Amino acid sequence: MINTKKVTGRREIRYESIDDYVADAERLAGPNVHTLGNWSPGQIHEHLATTMNSSIDGFSSMLPAPVRWLLTLLMKRKFLTKGLPAGFKAPSNFVPAATSVEDGLAAMRAAVARQKEESSRAQHPGFGRLTHDEWNDFHLRHAELHMSFLDDSD
Repeated sequence: MINTKKVTGRREIRYESIDDYVADAERLAGPNVHTLGNWSPGQIHEHLATTMNSSIDGFSSMLPAPVRWLLTLLMKRKFLTKGLPAGFKAPSNFVPAATSVEDGLAAMRAAVARQKEESSRAQHPGFGRLTHDEWNDFHLRHAELHMSFLDDSD
């Protein structure tokens, strides 16, 4: 198991829109892409799709209210503007099973379509209520984190 907090050589990415993420994901769907972390490209897209869908449908668990309050106060703005740090251990229900790039991309495309079509949003498990724009920022920063582990250089 790779300690993702210590991985070097990750891509520096900044997405301005969900379409930027989709274009990058499509570009990195080829056979010469490798990962610097623990998940395959398909797993990364599946995980991001699951999170996008959960932002509409709701999450299976939430952090306790006092913890959400502290996270919101101390980290929300930084995470939504500067990005998410590597090395966080995702809850087991958000760790995707082995998935092909094609299946991961299909899940991601469907989740992106839902993000564009549906306006309702659930509470974030760590930050509580987020506006629609804050959810969009979260999804972009989340995608930047995971996509930074994909590399197509030789």
